Amino acid sequence: MAAVTPHPECTYPPKDVPMTDRVENSLGAPDLPADPVGRLASGKLNISSIVFFVVAAAAPLTIVLSGGPFSMHVGGLGAPGAMLFTGIVLFLFACGFTAMSKYVRDAGAFYAYASRGLGSVLGGGTALMTMAAYGVCVVGFTGYVGFFAAGTANDVLHLDLPWQVWSLLCAAIVGVIGYCQVDIGAKVLAVLLSLEIGVVLILIVFVLIKGGPEAPSAAPFALHNVFFVPGSGTLFLLAFGAYIGFEGTAIYAEEAKAPERTIPYATYIAIGFLATFYAFSYWVVIYGYGMEGAAAAASSDNFLNMVFGLADKYVGGGLVTAMQVLIVTSMLACTIAFHNACTRYLFSLGRNGVLPQALARTHPRMYSPHFASMVVSTVTVIGLVAAIIFKLDPYLQLGTWFYASGVLGVVAAQAVCALAVVAFFFRDRRGHSALRVIVAPLLGFLGLTGALILMVGNFSIISGYTAALPNTIMVGAMPAAFIVGMLLIWNQSRRATDGHAVRVGRDVRHDQLQTFDGAEPAPLD
Repeated sequence: MAAVTPHPECTYPPKDVPMTDRVENSLGAPDLPADPVGRLASGKLNISSIVFFVVAAAAPLTIVLSGGPFSMHVGGLGAPGAMLFTGIVLFLFACGFTAMSKYVRDAGAFYAYASRGLGSVLGGGTALMTMAAYGVCVVGFTGYVGFFAAGTANDVLHLDLPWQVWSLLCAAIVGVIGYCQVDIGAKVLAVLLSLEIGVVLILIVFVLIKGGPEAPSAAPFALHNVFFVPGSGTLFLLAFGAYIGFEGTAIYAEEAKAPERTIPYATYIAIGFLATFYAFSYWVVIYGYGMEGAAAAASSDNFLNMVFGLADKYVGGGLVTAMQVLIVTSMLACTIAFHNACTRYLFSLGRNGVLPQALARTHPRMYSPHFASMVVSTVTVIGLVAAIIFKLDPYLQLGTWFYASGVLGVVAAQAVCALAVVAFFFRDRRGHSALRVIVAPLLGFLGLTGALILMVGNFSIISGYTAALPNTIMVGAMPAAFIVGMLLIWNQSRRATDGHAVRVGRDVRHDQLQTFDGAEPAPLD
């Protein structure tokens, strides 16, 4: 793959921008030229666009086709109830998360929140850990795309190409979309996500119309099946991983239309949709087989084909083929969303001086964080080339190792952020009710912490490996990134010449909320 070079018009700093025209920087680092460096295209994304980004990151079709059967295989038929309960925990977290989005608006959302609530050092740790988590997910999902694309192309098109070709093609497509204007990526995801959800809805309709072999049962939501059966802990371990990506609503705050309304609505819609879609889809699969039949299918060696078998029985081979194709596009959409998230964390870290400020360059016409995007693309290709050289399996090693570590990092960042929200509003609730900004996020923190304990304690189930060394590396990668981030901020604070503590994250001011069409921004309150 040819090396990427900056656009010839993207000199740093831009020649036509007066050096006196600066954007205020909250770190005390050298200020950045206001335009086009350090500024994203505001007013580009509406609620539906952001929902497409974050739901695509959750890869709902992939979760239904593979995550659901695996959950039932290791944890039993309480998987639908576990999905619903997990959605409730994340909704509680989102109550405070969205309230805080009104006061802290930054493309590196989690670390800005953590910094404001818990201090800049912990904010820096959260910053690097979250960026690393999204980054390894990008690399891991290119492996998944290569694996499934090779199989689908062979089965459907009789085209026999190695997974390496498909993975590199995926990296190229994602890189181009990430380089472009943000609403272009939203339109691509809108199409892909609509198709993957559509095939599941077709299956649901056919199963409900034709009916299952047994009467409908509420047993998959019963407390004893969800919480009190052997292996129930793994249900929640997998369930929290299935929601990864919903927290990405806040990273688009600077690019959203009326973000004080758009971000909360998009977050609630994303969580509500995923909880309903996952729980109902899982339940329909169980209903289609019947309780006894679903238990037998989930415990068999062929459990990963449960949904494909159901589609073939109730609809026909055409839907099976569509699912084979769309699981590839589902993972491609997920990779695009993770790439965008990682890019914006790099952009924000560069803008605030934690990482080289060149990462804060934005395209002179599209105002996309194109330089940070090229860095993510380059690292992704390097990771793929390394995997090819060392002959890693695209699914069991490249995909699963990286994704499992990334899930751990994102859930840990969510837990830190939930605690930061409580700390931020504990001093001043700013007119919000205690239930929304103290009680709800505290309950969310407890749920996320419990999930984190389950993930670490049962990590071999996610990774697929029982050996200590690979699990230690995967579990330890995110805490290592957290420590490095804390050290970066601590060192920057120690070397500050103005005597002020470094604070990560930008305060929202009305004069920072201009839109590119000249419209007056909506009030914050």
